[in-house]
Amino acid sequence: MGSAPAVLIRPRAVLILGRVSNLPTVLSNALAGIILSGGAWPDAARAVLALALFYIGGMYLNDAMDVEIDARERPSRPIPRGDASRAAVFTAGFALLALGLALAAATGPRGGLAAGALAAAILLYDWMHKRTAAAPLVMGLCRLLCYGTAAAMAGGRLDAPALLAGGAGLFCLVVGLTYAARQEAYDRLGAVWPLAVLALPLAVAIGAALTGGETAPLALAPLALALSLALGLAIAAGLRRFFRRAPGDVPRAVALLIAAIALYDAALIAAAGGDTAAVAVAAMCFPLTLTLQRVIPGT
Repeated sequence: MGSAPAVLIRPRAVLILGRVSNLPTVLSNALAGIILSGGAWPDAARAVLALALFYIGGMYLNDAMDVEIDARERPSRPIPRGDASRAAVFTAGFALLALGLALAAATGPRGGLAAGALAAAILLYDWMHKRTAAAPLVMGLCRLLCYGTAAAMAGGRLDAPALLAGGAGLFCLVVGLTYAARQEAYDRLGAVWPLAVLALPLAVAIGAALTGGETAPLALAPLALALSLALGLAIAAGLRRFFRRAPGDVPRAVALLIAAIALYDAALIAAAGGDTAAVAVAAMCFPLTLTLQRVIPGT
């Protein structure tokens, strides 16, 4: 399987293994988690770094645990093709998770507990995602805990209504796209009814735009509605590809929906009356993710 290459991890394999093109959505998740919970804005950089470490570490461990399956179904992945040592990828993955956990724990017990839950969810997904049809639920939980970890690290309210509603929508968005991603290796989609969960994040975003945030009701409602519309168009474009099922449609749709996470985050931040700079940064994470996916595969 080429699992003992001459180098531990080749430079480009470092980026491919970590799916680093999707990191802008981790940035938008952190911003949304902090703002929706009323957390401290100055703590955003630390939360972004911790979530990035968790994301990349989780992706490394995903490849390391899937090496036998990838050798059959996706031989172009770095470990099967000999661009990375499985042992090195395992080591790097666990080290990155440990660094993320330490960074979160340094903010206090709440940050450490939330990060511990996130690390556990990541490990559970990586271990069982090829073994059960319930795996998309665990991946949805991972992204939901990104909100919670960022909020806890920044001293936000974990019971804030905006955070709870937003987290529910994010959970459903990720469950839907993860279900589709499971079919990517075959470039086809089986039953389409599970994709109905993609309607909930759109409903949450529109509802938040219409009702406003707790501290600044309707302050940025027009922008929030516009971002919700952009989210709806992205979801519609992804669904069109899923239903069309032409060659390459499934992976392209999955990549698009991953990028659309940033639009969802931006819409919620705007609806909550968040800083306009935060809205702009989160919104720009959508085109940035799509651009980076052209260089480094996002799936």
